[in-house]
Amino acid sequence: MVDTRPIANVIGRLLVFLAATMLVPAAVDAFSDPENAWDFLESALITGGIGAALMLSTGTSDAARLDNRQAYLMTVLIWTLLPLFACLPFVIGAPGLGFTDAYFEAVSGITTTGATVIVGLDDLPDGMNLWRGMLNWLGGLGIAFVAMIFLPVLRVGGMQFFRTEGFDTLGKALPRAVDIARALLLVYAGLTVACIAVYLALGMSGLDAVVNGMATIATGGFSPSDISFSKYPGAAEYAGALFMLLGSFPYILYARMVAGQTGALWQDLQVRALLRWTLYAVVSVTLWRVLTSDMGLEPAFREALFNLVSIITGTGFFSGSFASWGSFAMAVALIVGLIGGCSGSSSGALSVFRVQVAWAAVQSQIARIHAPDRVVPIRYAGRPVEEETINALMLYVTGYILIIGVLTVAMSMTGVDMISSLFGIWMALGNIGYGYGDMVAATGTFRDFPDQAKWLMSLAMLLGRLGLLAVLVVVLPSFWRA
Repeated sequence: MVDTRPIANVIGRLLVFLAATMLVPAAVDAFSDPENAWDFLESALITGGIGAALMLSTGTSDAARLDNRQAYLMTVLIWTLLPLFACLPFVIGAPGLGFTDAYFEAVSGITTTGATVIVGLDDLPDGMNLWRGMLNWLGGLGIAFVAMIFLPVLRVGGMQFFRTEGFDTLGKALPRAVDIARALLLVYAGLTVACIAVYLALGMSGLDAVVNGMATIATGGFSPSDISFSKYPGAAEYAGALFMLLGSFPYILYARMVAGQTGALWQDLQVRALLRWTLYAVVSVTLWRVLTSDMGLEPAFREALFNLVSIITGTGFFSGSFASWGSFAMAVALIVGLIGGCSGSSSGALSVFRVQVAWAAVQSQIARIHAPDRVVPIRYAGRPVEEETINALMLYVTGYILIIGVLTVAMSMTGVDMISSLFGIWMALGNIGYGYGDMVAATGTFRDFPDQAKWLMSLAMLLGRLGLLAVLVVVLPSFWRA
């Protein structure tokens, strides 16, 4: 059996930390909305009390010596249980959501998906909108840690290719996981501060700049306004697109730049491919829109840039009328949304790295068909890709597409139309947050979906965020055998 005491101790510590973060929005609402401030305090007491009880009852456990099974289980439990407590302010305070809606909102925030069920964001207490932004920001930071430290060690979805990425390539600068975590935190916080400062300079209010800044760098997409970035058309959209891209690059590259490798960002194959594919998508949609409507070149380019960057990075902000542009624009959006941002960032979906290696594997197989005796090794960034990595990666890609199909059919059986079902699962599994379809069009949210559909999307968000297999493996009977 798996010894769960060290896991419970870690979860207890995280719950105490989560309770402490609830005091920030409570302080914000203390003068403007005292009732909601007390609701945050009540949520903090419940969360902190349970967390402290877990810590005290497992105080002698050694969380530093987790085996692989414990690491898998801990990773899954953290991301499924924390939303149970993060959703308490949504239930106890404004907007007074039911449990299903509140859990969906919290999962969407922590997984940096950005899908919402709340209508009337502009009228929410400031502390509640800040809490939504904080969930995005904290979730994005946690995802970066998982992507760079846990998933490579657990060999999830081909990420073992990066197993020594943060340890060996930086030499003596960052020799241990704790140093990687410290470097990631500094980079993440620095990008957030820079983004908030730019938003303030471009005319956003203080709350909007802080919430949008946290959600942008986390590629989370929780906006404090029902109309998202349509509230700030123009220069803010260009700035948002830039910082969304910066948030979707591998964070370890920023750490390398700080360590003196100034060309690390541009030399990375993922970064260059992401920029190139984004450019192709933006130019094609811009030209199509200019040729098929009376929209001018600049607004067509700006809206295509902002919305497509939001989708490929898995952020979920929107601006203008992009969702009503028709089938071609949404077909392009569907494709780039499947690709996603770079591995090692808070972006979701397949990731540029997996798409690149999968395509290289396909090309290698085609070459072998033409010349059976030819040896075509698969290499990435000058390094050979081991067969174990390729197998894990191809399994991930296959499973990703299969899960989209299975969950889409399952959602359609709850009464959701097929287009809304497909884009709902695409949105959730890729942690994209961008809604499309008849059931989204009415309010711009996922409020009108049946509860069963919301639970399916919540499951998809967690599956997508934790690399599919990390979640599925813990439900196998063999996982629990000694």
